[in-house]
Amino acid sequence: MSENGHSQDSVHSTYALFVLLLAYILSFIDRNVMAVLIGPIREDFAINDTQFGLLHGLAFALLYTTVGLPIARLADTKSRRNIITLGVFFWSLMTCWCGVAKSFTGLFFARMGVGLGEAALSPPAWSMIADLFSPKRLPIAMSLLTMGVPIGAGMAFIVGGWVYGYFIAADPVILPIVGQLGAWQLTFIAVGIPGFLVVLLLLPIREPIRMGKLQSAGEVDPPQLSIPEVLAYVKSRKQLYGAIFGSISLLTILGYATMTWYLESMIRSFGAEREVLGPQMGQMFIIAGIAGALSGGWFASYLQNKGYRDANMRIIVIAAILWIIPGVLAPLAPNAEIGLWAISPVLFLLSSYIGVAIAGLQLVTPNQMRSQLSAVLVLTTNLVGLGLGPVIVGFFTDFVFGNEADLRYSLSLLAAIACPLAAIWAGVGLKHYRAALEEAQVHI
Repeated sequence: MSENGHSQDSVHSTYALFVLLLAYILSFIDRNVMAVLIGPIREDFAINDTQFGLLHGLAFALLYTTVGLPIARLADTKSRRNIITLGVFFWSLMTCWCGVAKSFTGLFFARMGVGLGEAALSPPAWSMIADLFSPKRLPIAMSLLTMGVPIGAGMAFIVGGWVYGYFIAADPVILPIVGQLGAWQLTFIAVGIPGFLVVLLLLPIREPIRMGKLQSAGEVDPPQLSIPEVLAYVKSRKQLYGAIFGSISLLTILGYATMTWYLESMIRSFGAEREVLGPQMGQMFIIAGIAGALSGGWFASYLQNKGYRDANMRIIVIAAILWIIPGVLAPLAPNAEIGLWAISPVLFLLSSYIGVAIAGLQLVTPNQMRSQLSAVLVLTTNLVGLGLGPVIVGFFTDFVFGNEADLRYSLSLLAAIACPLAAIWAGVGLKHYRAALEEAQVHI
């Protein structure tokens, strides 16, 4: 992989990062607001926890993961800005469409549409950031971008809880054709509308020059690699990519399960009101999550300066190990107040590794396949993490413990399984990551 230099950090790069962060925030609001609405949706559609897990996780993940690969292949040669803009418009439209769903099936297909639109964000955005910032600054830039995860997830609880509470107290809303809409349906519409404003903010962003292409001798502008070439490249480095994708997928299972079910577990265990506890959970998510994202980027840079070239991968190992104790104990808290404080270390760690792990993937992957392998990461982490995380917890609750009041034990059990496995898998991959950096001639 040649290194021809990166574009200088500039006002334009900062603006692009800011707008992409806004898009990231909205994407996580729109995908996670359902976590505030579990009770009323289950009541309206008469479904159990496993079915809600399918609705929240699998419905979104189906197209989000599978369509992500062809979209990412386009992003490796076409305008990434345009792809992201179309995606934001479509998922905002489909989030609003969730608000007019009248059945389990209708909401399932609307959630699939949200996933289709959001598939156009992460791989093109990660690739753009890698071309806008130097390798030394990339972990910080990517960590700033992935602050959208805790901010968006936290805002989903805050805004979702506040908007739901507002519509519960307001007069019924009746629209032509669709008829009367419930409070949870109006909540979807309210959180979907701001996405159309982000579309306008994306338009001034210029497509950056692509850096770090895989070249052969004499090639000035090498062509896009074929799919067999991409597959052969990945297969020859299966230990490297297996460790990255596998360890992150395991932590993502636990992360999405926490975002989906932790609030509901406290509501069931302690009888708290979702419109009150939701915003409190959201505030904790934002504070702890931002601290985690920034600390992860800072700590990776610190380790790099201390000579640990594998710092981006090493952070995954550290986060997984530190996650074990709070992940197991937080769901077992004796009351809601302690439960909110006990989950803060989990929310911190949940956000700490994402940005640096993505940065690490960009650094060891040639530009012509960077978006495609980013899409593979999105596919594995979300098909496994988002697709299975909420479902596994629902399955544990319905069929292992057999009582919806035991939701807290399902979350605790999942943490005890996922964290140690993730730490081991990432740890095995450290030597392969160091070898890939040497091969790519990345200077940090």
